Amino acid sequence: MGRALRLVCVLLAASVGTPTSAGPHSSNGRISSEPTMSDAAKALHALFAAEWDYHMEQNPTEASTLGDRRWNDRWENLTLAAIENRHQHDLQTLSRLRSIDRSRLSSDDQLNYALFEKQYKTRIEGFEYRWYLIPLNQRGGIQTADDLANQLRFSSLKDYEDWIARLRSFSAHVDQTMALMREGMRQGMMLPKVIMRRIPAQIDKQVVASPEASPFYKPFLHFPASISEADQARLIQSAKQTVSASVVPAFVRFKKFFVEDYLPACFDQVGIWQNPNGAAMYAFLAREHTTTDLTPQQIHAIGLREVERIHGEMLALMRQVAFGGTVDDFFKFLRTDPRFFYKSPDELLEAYRATAKRIDPNLIKAFRVLPRTPYGVEPIPAEVAPDTTAAYYSGPAADGSRAGIYYVNLYKPETRPKWEMMALSLHESVPGHHLQIALGMEQGGLPNFRRYGYYDAFGEGWGLYAESLGYEMGLYDDPYSRFGQLTYDMWRAVRLVIDTGIHTMRWDRKRAIDYFMQNAAKTELDVTNEVDRYIAWPGQALAYKIGQLKIRELRDRSSQELGSKFDLKEFHEVVLKDGALPLDILERKVDEWIKSKQETT
Repeated sequence: MGRALRLVCVLLAASVGTPTSAGPHSSNGRISSEPTMSDAAKALHALFAAEWDYHMEQNPTEASTLGDRRWNDRWENLTLAAIENRHQHDLQTLSRLRSIDRSRLSSDDQLNYALFEKQYKTRIEGFEYRWYLIPLNQRGGIQTADDLANQLRFSSLKDYEDWIARLRSFSAHVDQTMALMREGMRQGMMLPKVIMRRIPAQIDKQVVASPEASPFYKPFLHFPASISEADQARLIQSAKQTVSASVVPAFVRFKKFFVEDYLPACFDQVGIWQNPNGAAMYAFLAREHTTTDLTPQQIHAIGLREVERIHGEMLALMRQVAFGGTVDDFFKFLRTDPRFFYKSPDELLEAYRATAKRIDPNLIKAFRVLPRTPYGVEPIPAEVAPDTTAAYYSGPAADGSRAGIYYVNLYKPETRPKWEMMALSLHESVPGHHLQIALGMEQGGLPNFRRYGYYDAFGEGWGLYAESLGYEMGLYDDPYSRFGQLTYDMWRAVRLVIDTGIHTMRWDRKRAIDYFMQNAAKTELDVTNEVDRYIAWPGQALAYKIGQLKIRELRDRSSQELGSKFDLKEFHEVVLKDGALPLDILERKVDEWIKSKQETT
């Protein structure tokens, strides 16, 4: 996923062309037996379609990444006036929704109504905290905007012309971003210096001596045969001129502002508690990312319990391999022994691709419904790899023009242990993010906002749960890969402790790094990047473990109550078939399935 504040858990966007209103579909994607839609249902689906189109127009880069090319020549409008207008539009949309008689809707559309309402209520509540005044961090922003080109098709003359038009307007896009940042300085909405110091080096990679060296120029290095040599020459000349006259000067101007004005104003300490109304903002973010009403204090306590539980499992595995030292000694062994590392980026990439190929044929052991959309394994772009964690996933285009991509970090292969590769791949590709997201996109009976929507607790919870499915699929065939799975489970448990510790208990960065290193075998480079991610993105890291615990709880409940009627493949289908859901709605769905199975003979 392009990393303008997007990670593995990107919010997927548009379908191709003008979205159409969904008909009266059931939640399992089959056409309802109702012969016609009620007036209320027609109004509801008309609202869904209109708002999806509006969202695509207001978020043109999102639309572009999913294959909707109608706004390929523009960036988002980031002026304060435009942001306020979108907020007012959200308020009006919620009012329009509530004018629809919910009692006259089918049960499926009542669920659609509830999810749509929740989406807008959450967005409206979040607007009050003004996070939009922090438009970038060390993991993405305008300094990495060139990555958008990697998500797009360049197959027609218009595709190249649209990209040049985007480049011509990039200077204004940078000015809008700087205006937001200046307002953030005025209102005290900023991030800490310790992570923002990473950004000048990223900007430097955009300030190039020749336009051909610019990452924004990359599309013009290759052309399809359908574009004539004359058009190629014209496009190349125009691209060079635009990069030189618009893009590079914009970055020079941005670097001066960032280094001289913005960075000195950033916070010396870490934690959202420093921002205006920080405690309330973090409590909101915790609710938003977990789709629960858990408080930061409750989440912190859950994290401590999980750390203790997983620590016990690690000790048992250490005894199994007859390691004769302490846990710290074992962690050091796993972090440093040469047998656990590849020597070059190419070897590491080849190994990741081999791991993915090993997983694929084993999916049928745990799933009976698989997505048709393929995925690939590619390196994280070198310009941001030093500041990025081990991997992330980018979803496919809705029009089928681009597969899903599992991006892996090849920077410093001596810090990327072999024993983590299976758990990481299960999470980011299949049966984790790619399987869940692509399958959701393929549910044509759902409204677009559900097919392409995302709830962190569901998506990231599923990804973490998917790591454990390596046991059912026979993929953890040595004790070190099993320890890798435990390390990854511990990684998400310590997140609950560290994220809440930083943002509510005023932990400093060193304390967070030390706690992480004491409890998980991940290497120091990864740990440091992880902690800096939590500093930059408050609350998001809470979603993984909270979601995983709920999915595991529902699986255990289903197995216990259904006994011999429990079918793991069917359980997975029930969890995934309706796309991403808030955890309370997911629980209701699973409980309904349990009841229906119990009632059958």
